[in-house]
Amino acid sequence: MDKYFKPLRRKDRALKDEEALEILAKSNYGVLCVYDGNYPYGVPVNYFYEDGFIYVHTAREGHKIESIRSLDKVCFTVIGSSEVVASEFSTKYESVIVFGRAEILQGEQIKPALRKLVQKYSPHCLQEAERIIQDHLRDVAVIRIKVEHVQGKANR
Repeated sequence: MDKYFKPLRRKDRALKDEEALEILAKSNYGVLCVYDGNYPYGVPVNYFYEDGFIYVHTAREGHKIESIRSLDKVCFTVIGSSEVVASEFSTKYESVIVFGRAEILQGEQIKPALRKLVQKYSPHCLQEAERIIQDHLRDVAVIRIKVEHVQGKANR
């Protein structure tokens, strides 16, 4: 365990890294957390995960981008599934927390990531998406997060 990342308190609920990455890959929404020097900022986002990187579509300017420019360390969280079990005063869940470093991709280097986002969320619109990607290329960016540490947890 790296000195920066604390072990899970409930070791009995810890997932192996491979299973945590599977949950990360299959989930649809995550929360990207950045720090601007004043307050932490978490924002729900669409994303995809591939080969040790998380990709998030965003505008070229804004709170996320400004925060990453000042500090590239980020946290990304997903909840793969959850179900309240009221009679047991409990919740069944699976979740993943990723720690990593973010960089901002722009211009032509973002096209492959935008195409993969379309494949994940709108696979029936691939041809139309190509036109939209080209029309808006100068207005968008992609945040690419290199996964440095992953923790998965579940109560099933």
